[in-house]
Amino acid sequence: MPESRRGPLKSAVPSNVVSPVRRCSRTACGRPAVATLTYVYADSTAVLGPLATYAEPHCYDLCSEHSERLTAPRGWEVVRLATDSGPVRPSGDDLEALANAVREAARPQERAAGGGAARDIDPMEVARRGHLRVLRSPES
Repeated sequence: MPESRRGPLKSAVPSNVVSPVRRCSRTACGRPAVATLTYVYADSTAVLGPLATYAEPHCYDLCSEHSERLTAPRGWEVVRLATDSGPVRPSGDDLEALANAVREAARPQERAAGGGAARDIDPMEVARRGHLRVLRSPES
């Protein structure tokens, strides 16, 4: 069989054009995205929050300028969730909460066998059903 004259196949898009940074979804805007816009049509609400961890087809990534100037159609509400300008890093509280959750998940037999052990630990707990707890009011 004769050898192909074309050589190896090349990508239609050169690799230096594709950027790992997500860009603003607005037409002709090339600035980096800092927020994600999601529409909740059932509630007539536009939710603008921190940049989502990955791009979704029904959400819009916006740069800082477009996220600040965002307006909603008449009759709609805009909910702006707090956004951080810097990179999100786990705090000491996050790591402690994760460690506590792992410890709690490792003790399901103790909880089931002890029955009232959780009430001894938390005097505010009145009853428990599955993972839900009923707590006593602080006033009583």
